[in-house]
Amino acid sequence: MPSSSDQISSAPQQLWWLFSQSPLLVGPPTEGAMIPKSPITFHVMTPISYPMKKGDNVINMHSYLEEDIGNNVITNKVNPQEAWLPITESRSGNAFYAAFHTLCSGIGFQALMLPLAFSSLGWTWGITCLTLAFIWQLYTTWLLIQLHESENGTRLGKLLSLFPIMYLSGGTCVGLIMFGSGAMKIFYEIVCEPTCKEVNPLTTLEWYMVFTCCAVILAQLPNLNSIALVSLIGSVTAVGYCTLIWVVSVSKDRPTNVSYEPSDVGSHAARGTMPTSSKQPSRIPMWRGVQFAYVIVGMCLFPLAIGGHWAYGNLIIPTNNGLLKVLYKYHGHDTSKFLLCFTSLLVVIHSLSSFQIYAMPVFDNLESRYTSSKQKPCPRWLRSGFRAFFGCLTVFIAFALPFLPSLAGLLGGIALPLTLAYPCFMWIQIKKPRGLSIMWYLNWGLGCLGILLSILLVTGAIWSIVIIGIPVHFFKP
Repeated sequence: MPSSSDQISSAPQQLWWLFSQSPLLVGPPTEGAMIPKSPITFHVMTPISYPMKKGDNVINMHSYLEEDIGNNVITNKVNPQEAWLPITESRSGNAFYAAFHTLCSGIGFQALMLPLAFSSLGWTWGITCLTLAFIWQLYTTWLLIQLHESENGTRLGKLLSLFPIMYLSGGTCVGLIMFGSGAMKIFYEIVCEPTCKEVNPLTTLEWYMVFTCCAVILAQLPNLNSIALVSLIGSVTAVGYCTLIWVVSVSKDRPTNVSYEPSDVGSHAARGTMPTSSKQPSRIPMWRGVQFAYVIVGMCLFPLAIGGHWAYGNLIIPTNNGLLKVLYKYHGHDTSKFLLCFTSLLVVIHSLSSFQIYAMPVFDNLESRYTSSKQKPCPRWLRSGFRAFFGCLTVFIAFALPFLPSLAGLLGGIALPLTLAYPCFMWIQIKKPRGLSIMWYLNWGLGCLGILLSILLVTGAIWSIVIIGIPVHFFKP
């Protein structure tokens, strides 16, 4: 068994799994002895928790720091800074909230671009790749859940986990600003369609500002627990708009010029908030929640991708709003105004909800800098200032680099190892499976394949940019 000084680390991974902290249990205590648990100092955040009153924080932290084993009490030595940060203020959570947060972050705005991949791959390869990617991602999620309470392993460098998580969080929030503001614009145009031409419409930058202001106001909720209801609403709206879009697209007549020929157009946060002990490890409820969430995610993504490609084929072009824009363009005349407005509104609400989850690790990292240097909690005014600063930064990037969606293949290829490769290598590093065993071969194979796919995607994206080119225009969204 590891000593109290042993440290382990959890793998970084995609977005909807972020970073937090949790203690590591050591072996049974000797009779009559008081044995401290060894600390875990890594960050693996998953968004599982519930709204918490201020007094609950003390109770939750005390119950988390102490555990009865027989007639003895084992006291965890954890950094008191954990109680000051938005991710780790509470250790309460369950499988339901795991499912809510996984759904909210798992069905991203990228789902509306899935039929575009079918335009490049065709029916057979499109369905095959989507299925394999879905299973692969579910497997790496299972690895991360098991790694959370591993008792063996070494701590990896902070850069390995910090950079990809910050890159993924910030980049996704920028994408959500572009996508969510576009959905707001569509909603506005549908609602005031008769009079829109008579008034001066908002510019793209102004729509960016409207969306960001709403997101920053919502981000003033103090911690990860307090956004549990937001995540639930985001989950419901995500399932709602995915279902509405593919049902309407399939039920209506297809445009006359639909073609299916392949074209050249191409494509953990809050486990730290879950109670954990040797008798009831947090990985059990977490895995239950993830299993339920992935069933719903699959029921949304597969019909959306297949039905969207069947309905529109190569008519889908890479735009910020994907299927939503195509639905409005080709079925705006034969679909009720209420249904179109409602679908756009669901997209906006889900984008605002997802923004909170993906921004949380950035908020946590900013506040940890302050608490580490000052050794005291971050004041409320400064916490609000950090979140307003992040909102200003992301909207500035969205305004300054409006061509970022054209670089989706390049940026996605860079982030791909975070989902498909890193968890496999982390399993080998921490669990140390027996050489030449099934798990050894499986994780080495999937990890290397994930890195290879990332290299191929980045290379293909760069080649496409060189051959075809992209419209580069700064500060002109």
